[in-house]
Amino acid sequence: MALPSEAEVLRVYLGELDKHGHRPLYEVIVEKARKRGLAGATVVRGVMGFGQSKRLQVAKALRLSEDLPVVIEIVDKPERIEAFLPDLDQLIEDGLVTLQDVPAVFHRRSGDKNSDRK
Repeated sequence: MALPSEAEVLRVYLGELDKHGHRPLYEVIVEKARKRGLAGATVVRGVMGFGQSKRLQVAKALRLSEDLPVVIEIVDKPERIEAFLPDLDQLIEDGLVTLQDVPAVFHRRSGDKNSDRK
C-alpha cells in the first residue's frame, strides 16, 4: 500500500497484562487494525515505564510475572486513523492514545522495485 508523503502515527500505550475478554488487548487492537485495512501496526514491549498510577514497571530477570509497558504504533493516512479511533475508544479502559503527523518516506514490501519515496 502506498502511503502519502504525509501520514499519521497512532500510538497506544498499555500494560502488557491489559485484556479484552480473555485475550491480550494489544492483540485485539492489532487484529482490528488489520481487519480495517490499515497500512501497518507494530507492538513494542518496554523494559521499564510508569503511567498515570506512577507505579514503576521494570523487567527483572527473577520476576516471573510482569506487567510491562506495551506501545502499539499504527501508521496510515490521517483519515483512516481517524476512522479507527472509535474502535479504540470502545476497547481501551486504561491507557493513553496519541497522534502525530509524520512524513512518510516510503513503504514497500520485499520484492518491490519501485519505492514510494516522495
